[in-house]
Amino acid sequence: MRILFISSWFPYPPDNGSRIRIFNLLRHLARRHEIILLCFSKHPRDLQYIGELESLCERVHVVEGREFQPQSMRAVRGFLHPWPRWLVDTYNPIMAQWIEHICSEEDLDLAIASQIDNSPYLQLIQGIPRVLEELEVSLDIEAFRGAKGIAQTLRQGLRLWKLARYLQGILLQDAEGCTVVSDLERQRVLRLVPRIPPPALVPNGVDVDHYAGDFGEPDLKTLIFTGVLSYSANFDALDYFLREIWSLIQQVEAEAKLFVTGRTEGVPLERLPKHNSVIFTGYVEDIRPWIAQSCVSIVPIRMGGGTRLKILESMALGTPVVSTSKGAEGLAVKSGEHLLIADEPAPFAEAVLSLMKDNGLRSRLSISGKSLVRARYDWQSIASDLEAYLCEVVSQGGTEIHPLSASALSRGDLM
Repeated sequence: MRILFISSWFPYPPDNGSRIRIFNLLRHLARRHEIILLCFSKHPRDLQYIGELESLCERVHVVEGREFQPQSMRAVRGFLHPWPRWLVDTYNPIMAQWIEHICSEEDLDLAIASQIDNSPYLQLIQGIPRVLEELEVSLDIEAFRGAKGIAQTLRQGLRLWKLARYLQGILLQDAEGCTVVSDLERQRVLRLVPRIPPPALVPNGVDVDHYAGDFGEPDLKTLIFTGVLSYSANFDALDYFLREIWSLIQQVEAEAKLFVTGRTEGVPLERLPKHNSVIFTGYVEDIRPWIAQSCVSIVPIRMGGGTRLKILESMALGTPVVSTSKGAEGLAVKSGEHLLIADEPAPFAEAVLSLMKDNGLRSRLSISGKSLVRARYDWQSIASDLEAYLCEVVSQGGTEIHPLSASALSRGDLM
């Protein structure tokens, strides 16, 4: 097949959850299919890696992207638009024109829009099947459930209603297929948009062979937290851990230290509690030795959706995990067998301390975690299942639609 793949991320290096997923799906699909990749880049440093993507794809086109700016004029006017206003604000006419050009010049069999950010561009594609890959609605549902007061409840309810109406149009008119990362996410999508066909389950995973090998022995005094702190769920998780849990651990293990990996540019670290025993490493080229040489990987997540690649990475390396229920959501894990789950500060601290002290417990979780990842979460098998699903979508054929033209959208008809 010849596939047009539209990505919200420049998917290299694979150093966060979205990049890891997109890169591995591209890598496996490219073995048997021709890929034309259109992707957004939000930092000039991305372009130094374009050769890595060109080695996989037939062609790669990069468009400068930007984050949602809630106070921008487009975003404000988006309150009156049928689309969710973050989609109105981030819609990119240049990307739309590239899509129109490629669809008019190339003989394509399938188009994939990765993540909801790219769903509007499906309207520009006609005559071939279209798939919305990795749809997630959990953040919006949780924002509504967590709303306080009448005004906030009404605001979040209106936002969720608007999202549901938008997705109903996209998934019934502009996409012949849809995927989600967990069965829980699929249930939430179907509750929000009940008339659509059930999305296909394509979980997150890890490249098991990439994590095999000796990356060093664990330091029994060391914990690690991996994850981009510019993502609100990760920042909240670390803030919660440092405020509520870390002191409970240090009362017992005074020499314990915590490594926090990932870039910190633009992250308000001053809002986090200060601890000399917490080390921010900044960006690391290879996360494997950092995780492998830690005694425990902590995942104190309290919000968000999807599945946590940080858990799968840690288990693939044999590093035991302590997570909240939210952090482990969507994964086929059992507390006490594959990892430890605790949702309150004291039990979370006790779980961490038990792993720091109990060699047998660490070993059992390490072995069972590795076994689970190899059996259920290897990218090779996940991508094979996705490929089979895509072939089924293509075999059923695409339906003709009447899209808005990219040129019309760029003139302002979007508003």
